[in-house]
Amino acid sequence: MIPEKLLEILKQDGVVAIATLGQDGPHLVNTWNSYIRISDDGRLLIPAGYMQRTEANVAFNPELLITVGSSKVQGLHGPGAGFLIKGKAAFITSGPEFDQLKSKFGWLRATLAVTPVTVTQTR
Repeated sequence: MIPEKLLEILKQDGVVAIATLGQDGPHLVNTWNSYIRISDDGRLLIPAGYMQRTEANVAFNPELLITVGSSKVQGLHGPGAGFLIKGKAAFITSGPEFDQLKSKFGWLRATLAVTPVTVTQTR
């Protein structure tokens, strides 16, 4: 489900935007392309240092949107490629996927695990 082009983007420097919707309305948080790992079953594993409001929103409504891109990857119409990912999220605070990210990111307090519903190349 994860396209090769998206995997190529995740190897580049760039900002990832994660949008959630909670009781207080929408919330947006950022991370880095290179922080995201892909699980064996195709979920995005994202280290969470803070993200407390994101976690509260996911508990209220697990649906989220993620945008990711890189100017260094060839896109649909020239330089620059990007994706919109719609998915369902959960925060993990123990177990193998938590431990995998904790070994790489010592500051991690949780792993944001995202199951993609749709992955659409936007540019």
